[in-house]
Amino acid sequence: MLSPLTNPKACLVLAHGAGACCDSPYMIALAEALARHNIEVLRFNFRYMQQSIALGRKRPPEKMALLQQEFLKQISMVNYQLPLFIGGKSMGGRVASMLDLADEPQVRAVFAFGYPFHPPGKSQWRTAHFSSLAMPLHILQGERDPFGKRAELTDLSWPKVNVHWLTAADHDFKPTKASGLKQQDVICAAAAYCNKVIDEILLANQ
Repeated sequence: MLSPLTNPKACLVLAHGAGACCDSPYMIALAEALARHNIEVLRFNFRYMQQSIALGRKRPPEKMALLQQEFLKQISMVNYQLPLFIGGKSMGGRVASMLDLADEPQVRAVFAFGYPFHPPGKSQWRTAHFSSLAMPLHILQGERDPFGKRAELTDLSWPKVNVHWLTAADHDFKPTKASGLKQQDVICAAAAYCNKVIDEILLANQ
């Protein structure tokens, strides 16, 4: 699902998380926030989510290899000359980070909005591939995200991974009441950071 812009400077192929489709309020709000920075967003549903919507009941995600194939198919369907970026919310960001992009050299960087470093309350870390990433991975992470809190990641680092922390936010970028922020504020802050990174990459490639 493409959000066309009059004068876009880049395109971001954006995948949804495990439990909510590409038309969820979060995904729409994020796409709109990115569009205000002239970043065109292509949202799509993985096949299991399409089936879930058609059947009216939840289905679990398919195996990672199948999700990767579907994501690569979406990338191959982008047929215009804008600088290309990919990413996703939670599971979608993880899938994007694990893609073999050898045949997709036009992809400039990967963005993960709430990376699922580990299941909440468990120590099964999903970072084994971080040490061999082919391109930069920019993670937008809420400080209170149970899938990877700031306190857990303070002493961890990987060569091509940059974690940008979002104040007082959880996995869905919802902040605490005490912060005085709203979810929309955090989503806009995430989009602004993405815009900054994209501008830096485009400038470096001029």
